[in-house]
Amino acid sequence: MFPLSHMMKAFIQKGSLTVIDADGKRHLFSGEPGLDVTMRLKDKALYKSLVFNSELAAGEAYMDGTMVFEDGSTLRDFLQLFSHNRLSLGSYPLQKAIRAVKMRFRKYQQSNRKGQAQQNVSHHYDLGNEFYKLFLDKNMLYSCAYFRNDKETLEKAQRNKLRLLAAKLNLQPGQKVLDIGCGWGDLALYLASLEDVKVLGVTLSREQQALASERAKKMGLSDRVEFRLQDYREVDDQFDRIVSVGMFEHVGVHHYDEFFKKVNTLMPDDGLAVIHSIGHMSPPGMASSWLRKYIFPGAYSPALSEVFEVIEQNNLWCSDLEFLRVHYAKTLAHWVERFDKNRDQVVEMYDERFARMWEFYLISCELMFRTGSQLVFHMQLSRNRDGAPIVRDYITDNQRTLEKREKELRLKL
Repeated sequence: MFPLSHMMKAFIQKGSLTVIDADGKRHLFSGEPGLDVTMRLKDKALYKSLVFNSELAAGEAYMDGTMVFEDGSTLRDFLQLFSHNRLSLGSYPLQKAIRAVKMRFRKYQQSNRKGQAQQNVSHHYDLGNEFYKLFLDKNMLYSCAYFRNDKETLEKAQRNKLRLLAAKLNLQPGQKVLDIGCGWGDLALYLASLEDVKVLGVTLSREQQALASERAKKMGLSDRVEFRLQDYREVDDQFDRIVSVGMFEHVGVHHYDEFFKKVNTLMPDDGLAVIHSIGHMSPPGMASSWLRKYIFPGAYSPALSEVFEVIEQNNLWCSDLEFLRVHYAKTLAHWVERFDKNRDQVVEMYDERFARMWEFYLISCELMFRTGSQLVFHMQLSRNRDGAPIVRDYITDNQRTLEKREKELRLKL
């Protein structure tokens, strides 16, 4: 089973992995006490591909059924074992060399030029609204929720997130708001329901734009909320407030200057922008080749060092920064549970390989936020140092006011 066996000896430092090779022979790789996993490889080609392109080969092998788990082990067990040992895998000499070569090409991996960006977004978000309804909350928020306690439902936690973002925007009557990457529109509709503001939401997904517009019409908000199929780079107006949730991950490091320049030009001096994005606490890197190929072409979750450098170059003040550390792990756990309950429908809508692909994606993402280096950050930006109140209490005060208003208006979850 060489060269895979050689890498596995260095890889497994905590727990144990039993690999049953294509000939039925068992190979045990173990370290200090931990999780025990049994995996069967049905294709001898994996002995090399798992070494030279580990993430892509592992994901594809699970999708194709050439990597399966036995003796009570599951995909979750394997991915958890991988997460616990990821640093030792990264320090394996061949893996370090491969990574160094790949880093030279990450500019091309994260390309999101106009036109191409729409193709990248369509690849993921235009799978069909009915598919996303199978595992998201009923308002279809496809980003990290905010759990104030472990007993809250996904719906409640997603409403908490909207309230937190609205509080940080510190909205005032008559203001204009731009929602970059508006998804299925729930944030824009929430803001317009509770505040005397006008909101423009832009997305590159036809499915999202159509459903969001339909929701605005049904809620009687079409006069104050508009959803456009438009690249944010083509928006030409002034907005008192800008918000972006789960879109910055699709910008790409080499487009950050373009992004923050645009944000700067769209705001007046006393404007505020709030960016909600996935990031990581480790040095700059790149998204996995499997994730880029099958889930999010052109995507990358940045290290903060990559973001702050460009913010400084664009003369923007970071007036607030907050980290949501385990909230996305909790969110994804809800999505995984709902996906699993509706798995038969997923297979019926697409096929078994597609279902296995999404299992791999959702579970691996949950574990990246639970035991890996991923996190979510909220970054508030302004052109002036006093664009937001100088005492942070206003965020808590605004949340309480908004929650009270929700009850008065009987705004349903």
